[in-house]
Amino acid sequence: MTVAERLRAAGCEVAENYPLAARTSVRVGGPARFFVRPNDSAALIATLQLCAEEKIAVVPLGGGANCIVGDGGVDGCVLRLGIGFSDYDTELIRDTIDHVRITFGAATSSGRIAQLCKELGLVGAEFIAGIPGTLGGMVTMNAGTRAGEMASVVDAVEITTARGATWLNASALGFAYRRSMLPPGGIVTRVRLNLRQGSPSEIEASGRAVEADREYRKRTQPLTLPNSGSVFANPPGEFAGQLIERCGLKGRSEGGAQISEKHANWIVNTGGAYARNVVALMALAQREVKTRFGVTLRPEVKLLGTFDPPLPSELIEVVQ
Repeated sequence: MTVAERLRAAGCEVAENYPLAARTSVRVGGPARFFVRPNDSAALIATLQLCAEEKIAVVPLGGGANCIVGDGGVDGCVLRLGIGFSDYDTELIRDTIDHVRITFGAATSSGRIAQLCKELGLVGAEFIAGIPGTLGGMVTMNAGTRAGEMASVVDAVEITTARGATWLNASALGFAYRRSMLPPGGIVTRVRLNLRQGSPSEIEASGRAVEADREYRKRTQPLTLPNSGSVFANPPGEFAGQLIERCGLKGRSEGGAQISEKHANWIVNTGGAYARNVVALMALAQREVKTRFGVTLRPEVKLLGTFDPPLPSELIEVVQ
């Protein structure tokens, strides 16, 4: 049996030479050797075991936000968790009258989490509504907004490897600004959040906070064009977008990619962009900010797969 046939026999949906651009929010990137969707834990574990046996790289891909896939694609197994890891897995535990721990499947979208919290009257994770993507990806990068970050609400995470699944407390995940330290080869499969049962006034205030954040994002971020979200993490005491703008780079274009005229820490696809165009603008912004301000910008987005031409040395130094 071929690798694809063995993956299907394990209970996965499998596509070969699968175009990834449409699976990313910025709409760039080449194909995956295998695009695999395991629909339950057994299929996921079998996939990880098979890939380890065949020495095939595994690249998790959630909602496709906050990542840029190279034009050469991914010579490996791009993993997208299926329906078995979605919100139907929701479990709610009431520890006290107002303290609640709620478990979501890692494939649950941020919008669905916000909706469920609203339906259940839970408060504490309003910021999640302003983050595109799925819960697993949000935990992996400790995603956040002005209003909060994942580290503030995560209680524990289920990590699945080729050896099986295990729960880790948040304290073991090494959360830092826009990053975490997951075990090598581990895939986030379920996440338990610490939230509160809100009073009527808190629930009303929560709804207002979500709507205010949504309006703020509409005003300040280029949400109408394909993008990968914030490109660089904010340096200590600075804002990456302001530094890039002060270098006069707002609106700078490369092929179909552009440093957004609305927010300089966002690169948008105005039509027909390639990953190489996006990377060229990233390298330009990083180089100019370093030259003018002595500040090294660290990418917040994940750079996945093969880039042609290869990634500029200044990006490689901070990505690896």
